[in-house]
Amino acid sequence: MKTYQVNENGYYGEFGGAYIPEILHQCVEELKNAYLQVLESKDFKQEFAALLRDYVGRPSPLYLAKRLSEKYGCKIYLKREDLNHTGAHKINNAIGQILLAKRMGKRRIIAETGAGQHGVATATVCALMNLECVVYMGKTDVERQHVNVERMKMLGARVEAVTSGNMTLKDATNEAIRDWCCHPSDTYYVIGSTVGPHPYPDMVARLQSVISEEIKRQLMEHEGRDYPDYLMACVGGGSNAAGTIYHYLDDERVKIVLAEAGGKGIDTLMSAATIQLGRLGIIHGSRTLVMQDEDGQILEPYSISAGLDYPGIGPMHANLAKQHRATVIAINDDEAVRAAFELTRMEGIIPALESAHALGALEKISFKPGDVVVLTVSGRGDKDIETYLKYSSSNQPTI
Repeated sequence: MKTYQVNENGYYGEFGGAYIPEILHQCVEELKNAYLQVLESKDFKQEFAALLRDYVGRPSPLYLAKRLSEKYGCKIYLKREDLNHTGAHKINNAIGQILLAKRMGKRRIIAETGAGQHGVATATVCALMNLECVVYMGKTDVERQHVNVERMKMLGARVEAVTSGNMTLKDATNEAIRDWCCHPSDTYYVIGSTVGPHPYPDMVARLQSVISEEIKRQLMEHEGRDYPDYLMACVGGGSNAAGTIYHYLDDERVKIVLAEAGGKGIDTLMSAATIQLGRLGIIHGSRTLVMQDEDGQILEPYSISAGLDYPGIGPMHANLAKQHRATVIAINDDEAVRAAFELTRMEGIIPALESAHALGALEKISFKPGDVVVLTVSGRGDKDIETYLKYSSSNQPTI
């Protein structure tokens, strides 16, 4: 049977693999040999499930958004990852990887972050488990997400502001990899998305798959069937999307819609729509679609959303797009902000700017009245309030 899951060599079709400097070969090899053994062990599963339940507050609700459903002529359920402890889906992955790191005997945790949600989640779990934590964050993102920076510091993490490149997520990732190269024996690198060398994309997708596991159960309760007609999520690196679709990847009854960051428009030079604009290349240890010039130099991405501001894409999503298993739509800044205000006024939920891109895709699809749609609200919008307020009020919809 055809599968869209990773193969035994760490590839999704032609995308994936592990392209790493020699100095990291042993670290990645050690991780590759340990991750499935640990993730599938009884004691890990019990500890992970208990923390997700009692610490994170899972399962996250599946909420029928009545006014939104009425507007778009279908049944729209929102998977409320914004209600997790720390305000996003990132905590699921942080807990899982840090439990793994402890079992591998690592005492020092490093991470990269864009919007700051993954950094906050990692710092939170390190505080909980009494581990040293260093978070790399581009200086641009430090400025636009300063509340999250203060949260990380309060949790005991050291935040390193990165001043290379355009000082965003790509540059933070570069610095984190450099750190890992210098401290391979005692340091564990918690990657926040389905990017990086194998086994990271598969491991992060597995840890986030609790989202689709819950969707199956919750839809059975709400609708008497365990699958929707549509699954929708935003993609930067792609972890909330991977978690949303994981258990449905090979179920062709379910249409997958991914929203990437169009920025100022894909025909401008101010965009982060990697699937639309990228070409095959290698970034941060993985073969995937990359925004690059004719010489293969990585182009600087742009998005109003710090969490989608990345010039690559997870290999799972690159493959889903290439195989036409997923429909990928670029949502521009103004469309995302408009969609955020719409959800806020219609349902009383302020979404993260990242999630707003998925909401912005609703108007691009022709739904049938009986369609059941599950859209993941990957994070809450507190961190983006200043950006929302700065944005021209003319972009607010009249509800």
